[in-house]
Amino acid sequence: MIVYAETSAVLRWLLGGSKDGAIRSCLGGAERVVTSRLTLAEVRRVLLRAVVTKTLGAAQAAQARAAFGVELPSWDIVEITEEVWLRAEQRFPVEPVRTLDALHLATALQIGDVVGGVRMLSVDHRVLDNWRELGMTEALRPGV
Repeated sequence: MIVYAETSAVLRWLLGGSKDGAIRSCLGGAERVVTSRLTLAEVRRVLLRAVVTKTLGAAQAAQARAAFGVELPSWDIVEITEEVWLRAEQRFPVEPVRTLDALHLATALQIGDVVGGVRMLSVDHRVLDNWRELGMTEALRPGV
């Protein structure tokens, strides 16, 4: 199974919370994990912002960054292409869609066009609602 790891799922895995075990299992069991370069920036910004605003301790943020750094070499990181930008500017089935979510959806769609069979790993209902409406498959069963 090829899994597109969207930022919300990556952060849930790194910071814990509901579904983190299922996310970890999904990532570990994937034949291939793919994500956007955008995910790297978002994850690192969230961790930095959380330390600065004191919603996360520096040690916990460092631990999350380290765990992320261990996994990244085995993931395929996809740059945002002109094609992705153009698709992100278009309408999605369930609007409104935030810009970064549109970029994730467009990236995953592009990957699916190239390799086929991409499953979305996300805990963001806006991303998942659109993914389902586009006729695509989720990496986690609904309700897991």
